[in-house]
Amino acid sequence: MIYQRSSALFKEAQKVIPGGVNSPVRAFKAVGGDPIFVKEAKGAYLYDEDGNRLIDYINSWGPMILGHAHPPVVDAVVEKAKKGTSFGMPTEIETQIAELAVSMVPNIDKIRFVNSGTEACMSAVRLARGYTGKDKIIKFAGCYHGHSDSFLIQAGSGAVTFGSPNSPGVTEGTAKDTLLARYNDLEHVQRIIDTNKGEIACIIIEPVAGNMGCIPPVKGFLEGLRSLCTENDILLIFDEVMTGFRLARGGVQELLGIDADIVTFGKVIGGGLPVGAFAAREEIMNHLAPLGPVYQAGTLSGNPLAMAAGLAMLSELNSKPEIFKSIDEKTAYLHKGMATALDEHNVVYTINRLGSMISVHFAEDAVIDFDTAANGNNDTFKRFFHGMLDNGIYIAPSAFETWFITDALTYEDLDETINAVRKVATTL
Repeated sequence: MIYQRSSALFKEAQKVIPGGVNSPVRAFKAVGGDPIFVKEAKGAYLYDEDGNRLIDYINSWGPMILGHAHPPVVDAVVEKAKKGTSFGMPTEIETQIAELAVSMVPNIDKIRFVNSGTEACMSAVRLARGYTGKDKIIKFAGCYHGHSDSFLIQAGSGAVTFGSPNSPGVTEGTAKDTLLARYNDLEHVQRIIDTNKGEIACIIIEPVAGNMGCIPPVKGFLEGLRSLCTENDILLIFDEVMTGFRLARGGVQELLGIDADIVTFGKVIGGGLPVGAFAAREEIMNHLAPLGPVYQAGTLSGNPLAMAAGLAMLSELNSKPEIFKSIDEKTAYLHKGMATALDEHNVVYTINRLGSMISVHFAEDAVIDFDTAANGNNDTFKRFFHGMLDNGIYIAPSAFETWFITDALTYEDLDETINAVRKVATTL
């Protein structure tokens, strides 16, 4: 494929935007080459500035469960925009989507909308600290909760891609209150708690990791975290920015039957528009201003366009539970097909999958945490990425990202993808 227009646009962008991109992973630094500039998208497909059609497996990093430019979502945004794009005042639609979200997700009574997943996780941790009166938090190596200072300690995703998981600009004072644990290692978490008795406000985790590739929790891990938190008066925060409303109507809490104390959302809850949210039981949420002392605010929080898109998206997911079965089956079909194609050419790989999240790791051993994810062959991934791109398949330009499946994908699209894997496998 030819990407002359994208390359030219990238050169222009670098003159006025740091690195030519507004989010680092987009720059293709991890895989080489110039990034693809998208002109438009529809259903399962991206159309770039050079006129190429690409089957999309990032889907705006998760929210396009029903496909790009899904008509009910687009129609809702257009109609709402005609009445104004921002007010900085309460609107009825905020209550409508809040009521729907609370009805779909187990174990939450109230929800507050913000403008991004980063803001949701930052606010959730502040709320946990304010509620418990404790300062320290536990996060897991390789989990990414946005770019707030507290979280940029071995953060996975872009931070790992660029080789600087401890970002300059994060103060030592902030870093000392973030305790780093190994994902899927309950004994390690127990040791950290024992060493910091009475000082830990919360544990925050991606219950299914997506920022070191897709890494599901091992059996008993999340259940163990729940028990440890209950025993030690620690709040358990599930970062469901990726998994919420994707792996099930009620996210991982519903899927695995495990209650978190605070849950964060993003992406899906805004139908692809900039939005985030955090939610919890009433006694926790009532610590937020204006009811309580924990301050959080935002002029664009509850923006009517984002609320309209999110309400349209959640309404469809809520009324059509068969969508979750459909995307899970498509992901399983893709998994089986890719494994067969890679096996035919003796490629060393591991595929991780849970629901409609999946990733290919070019590693011999099981990938269960940050260290095992980092052991993958990145040179092989680079060849795989560009080979897939040359065959019209767009996957994340980083070995440390999950793929997201959309129900807009047909089985013909999946077969085209599997055939591309088969072709590319001959070069790995």
